[in-house]
Amino acid sequence: MAKRALVSVSDKSGIVPFIQNLVEQGIEIISTGGTKRTLEEAGIDVIGIEEVTGFPEMMDGRVKTLHPAIHGGLLGVRENQSHMQALRSENIELIDFVVVNLYPFQQTIENPDSTFQDAVENIDIGGPSMIRSAAKNHEDVAVIVDSDDYEKVIHELEQHGELSYEHRQKLAAKAFRHTAAYDALIAEYMTKHVGEGAPEKLTKTYNLKQTLRYGENPHQMASFYERPLAGSATIARAKQLHGKELSYNNINDADAAIAVIRDFNEPAAAAVKHMNPCGVGVGGDIAQAYSKAYEADPVSIFGGIVACNREVDAETADMMKDIFLEIILAPSFSAEALAILQKKKNIRLLEIDMESHYAGESRVTTVSGGALIQETDTLSYEDIEVTIPTDRKPSDRELEQIAMAWKVVKHVKSNAIVLAKEDRTIGIGAGQMNRIGAAEIAIKQAGERADGSVMASDAFFPMADTVEAAAEAGIRAIIQPGGSKRDQESIDACNKHGLAMVFTGVRHFKH
Repeated sequence: MAKRALVSVSDKSGIVPFIQNLVEQGIEIISTGGTKRTLEEAGIDVIGIEEVTGFPEMMDGRVKTLHPAIHGGLLGVRENQSHMQALRSENIELIDFVVVNLYPFQQTIENPDSTFQDAVENIDIGGPSMIRSAAKNHEDVAVIVDSDDYEKVIHELEQHGELSYEHRQKLAAKAFRHTAAYDALIAEYMTKHVGEGAPEKLTKTYNLKQTLRYGENPHQMASFYERPLAGSATIARAKQLHGKELSYNNINDADAAIAVIRDFNEPAAAAVKHMNPCGVGVGGDIAQAYSKAYEADPVSIFGGIVACNREVDAETADMMKDIFLEIILAPSFSAEALAILQKKKNIRLLEIDMESHYAGESRVTTVSGGALIQETDTLSYEDIEVTIPTDRKPSDRELEQIAMAWKVVKHVKSNAIVLAKEDRTIGIGAGQMNRIGAAEIAIKQAGERADGSVMASDAFFPMADTVEAAAEAGIRAIIQPGGSKRDQESIDACNKHGLAMVFTGVRHFKH
């Protein structure tokens, strides 16, 4: 008895030559709908699905393959005599290959003009059912859901006349991943549509974008996955124009750098090391902004990642070329800038969309045995209402510097302190176990530049020691969340030393 393949694909890439090869191997083809028409137009003999089921398609094609003649042919175990007897008694023939991919649900919901009903109509039912039946019975049935596997399947059939059990088992595993990812995307869409904030099951899916050489350290394996609906203003959708392959640490640092400059409307540049900003500058143009970011910490920027929120021009590129940078990331690079920077063989140049709105997304952090999920911290300085509890009020210029420092401290690991002056950071204390320790690091880094600067803290002051350190360094204004039981001590210390202090009412912990 001739072997049979059931073919029904939405993505028809490479399907005609693949099926022609199956036919050359003596395999009969069963198909339906648009796939059947495509194959017939290519001159391939096709058995219609209704010829197998004896039943017409119903309900606009919603019901066509959900039939015992199909699933019996897929699920029948060849070595099970009772299975074979049941198939013979019902005149059901075996199906040996399933070549199926699913309705374009993702493409549908990506279309901004699509409706909820459009999405529902593109939820495949018969396709996943056939795939799962075939994958369950992979001991006897080969299931192919990915056009990348067509060539390997044909090669083995030509060499051996059949697929090995190991090959069928790998195809089955991929098939279950295929349907699981499809269902996860539908579940995520429906969950969002009904406004469920904390569903009892977390279903997310990602597509492999890149296998990395290693992870944080050379002894750790790592891969980079992309969300199916990732926005264009994300690191996952950045376009690499030049340089070596991105590493695990590159990707993390680049994402952190993007987050920093996303908070600035004026031309801004941010240098990042180990996911902490080490220098941030703003200016009238991107060259000024980069120059200030470099001057903020010319030591730490070495080997770092720089993100700009404006096109990198020749002037900026000319400054950048003189130091070792891992990555430069920007919305675009002028032709002159590319010519300058591409002379550096290894530097990675990434282009990312800065025009599209970034609404934030859920952040998933794994812990042993589970995961934590939270919204991205997209709260900006413009979103808050500040209060000024001190006798001295900050000047307009100090308020500008305070706003800048607050935008940066949001992206520094807690406990975090940022000093800013003349549109640039001048001292950053990150990741300390106590706040005064972070302040001392920032003040030491700033040195004499601390005089006349402003200070931002990611969380409130539990005591007045940070204010005392700021006053001694010549800092003139402080911005912090407030809300401590001992706020008055900090207010009194500011009044004593003539400092202005601004309360935001919100904190920016970052662990």
